[in-house]
Amino acid sequence: MRVNRILLSSALVVAALVIQVSVLARLHLPGAVPDLLLLTVLGLAMVYGHVGGALVGFGAGLLADLAPPADHAAGRYALVLSVIGYFAGLIKPETGRLKSVTGPMAVVVAAAVGSTLLYAGVGALVGDTAARHVGLTGLLFSAALYDLLLAPFVVPGVMWLARRADNDPLAESGPAAKAGNISSGWLSSGTGLRIGSQRGLGALKNKARTRTARVGRIKGVKRL
Repeated sequence: MRVNRILLSSALVVAALVIQVSVLARLHLPGAVPDLLLLTVLGLAMVYGHVGGALVGFGAGLLADLAPPADHAAGRYALVLSVIGYFAGLIKPETGRLKSVTGPMAVVVAAAVGSTLLYAGVGALVGDTAARHVGLTGLLFSAALYDLLLAPFVVPGVMWLARRADNDPLAESGPAAKAGNISSGWLSSGTGLRIGSQRGLGALKNKARTRTARVGRIKGVKRL
């Protein structure tokens, strides 16, 4: 990853974790806690792609595993967020533009549900059965609801900051991209010289046809 990506991702992840632990976790909402860290990873992954999303997710999850008041085995949430970041990065558009909010919102819901299920599944493998006592169904519903309500205020801002720090990848649709498209079009349909030669041959053929027609007319007049 680039240095500016690492610096921005580190700053956003640390800020999200501090807010989540010091503010959101103390709201005592029913069910799950709004996962600001997950939304931050999603926003970065949808700009950096699947590789960058996996790396950011792993770093953010490992930081959450080590930060107090963590009560689970280290590496558990790092695994969850790295998987979520990888799959979220797969929907990164080629031009960097999202045509609608339907896709990102669906990704938020899928990530909230998927992270909860994956976290509970990893916990079951290591002997942590806390999700069974709390109620997995209530956790899934509340996690999806809280993250969906919080996403419009977090994900677009994170994506905007990531693009600005990454020298605006939306510029790919500018003059340089148009020049690239033109050049690729030339390569696919032949070089300019080839096109010019084809046009020259066409012009010569038209002239030959015109001369033949004139000769035919002259011969017809002479016969008369």
